[in-house]
Amino acid sequence: MDVYDQAQDELNNFINKNLPSYSKERNYDYGPDKRNNVSVLSKYVSHRILVEYDIINTALSKHPISKIDKYVQEVFWRVYWKGWLEHRPKVWEDYYNYQPKEINTDKLNKAIEGNTGIDCFDSWVSELINNNYLHNHTRMWFASIWIFTLKLPWQLGANFFMEHLLDGDSASNTLSWRWVAGLQTVGKHYLATTSNINKFTNGKYSANDLDEYADPIKEDITYSPIDLNIVKSKPSSSKLIIFDNDLSIKDRKSVYNNYENIYLIHISNQSRNIKLSDNVLKFKYLCLNDCKKNFNQAEIINETNLNQILTNSEKVDVIYPCIGENYSFIERYRNQTKINYIYREEDLFCWKFSKKGFFNFKKNIPVIIDKVIRTKDLFLKD
Repeated sequence: MDVYDQAQDELNNFINKNLPSYSKERNYDYGPDKRNNVSVLSKYVSHRILVEYDIINTALSKHPISKIDKYVQEVFWRVYWKGWLEHRPKVWEDYYNYQPKEINTDKLNKAIEGNTGIDCFDSWVSELINNNYLHNHTRMWFASIWIFTLKLPWQLGANFFMEHLLDGDSASNTLSWRWVAGLQTVGKHYLATTSNINKFTNGKYSANDLDEYADPIKEDITYSPIDLNIVKSKPSSSKLIIFDNDLSIKDRKSVYNNYENIYLIHISNQSRNIKLSDNVLKFKYLCLNDCKKNFNQAEIINETNLNQILTNSEKVDVIYPCIGENYSFIERYRNQTKINYIYREEDLFCWKFSKKGFFNFKKNIPVIIDKVIRTKDLFLKD
């Protein structure tokens, strides 16, 4: 069974068995051996083995939205985060290029080794490194302890998550850490408390010595939204480049088959600002390889191969990778060859509502569902 079939099976199983109780149970972290209260589909969504819109469409085919509205909102958060970052690319650039001026190396090492003496935090470090996953509520606690109790830079915590999470997503990860810190919604931070951790781990942990009264982190810059400078274009090259964070093939096979060459990019740590663990790199390669099997003209290449291809190409089509590490990587070649980005129409539609806070996006979800999911008139069809 390839990763596409595996993802679809897990989606169907969750929707049929556990989705009705999601809203009530989702905030509880019962541990890595009991995850049926959440979908655990994020690693597939981050690579678009499963696409957000297809997940919602499948869920709505089984349940009325009134029963699953919380889950629909949570899936749309991922779309919203991407759109928000598209309107503020400098947020990504500043995080991506961050270099700490001063850092308590001993404290940082204890944190990433799970040797802080805070039992729950140290246990989560082990789970993150070994399982490459953490429950979403736990990610919030983890980030809060990292920032406010351990007094470590949020950027280094975000890097640590990206290094080890199979579902690492540039937008969701960066902006979630900023939200916990009190930067995303200025002055509104998230403080992990002993009582909250105890309640939602079902009594497993009773964390002591947490800073439950810390002030939000502040920054000197204001990131004003910009209008999206997107020129929608159609395929215009015989060569197509695809990154690991948009491997959807469900509605694109016939379009992709028009290309003479399809290059699936597997970037090594040598070319990454944010280094990834072996487990994460292996999962990305697995996804790329299962995608490759669908196209006779596809091959997986590294950055050295890509440089050679671009040197000998006047123009290439690129499935738009969204603001993040893959985008930063391909933009290095902007002066070497003409890059023609191919956008997903439903993303562009949703990003129109992502310029402000999530409340504005949320009130437009019915419009999005009608336009993008029910009528499907924005989909790139076979």
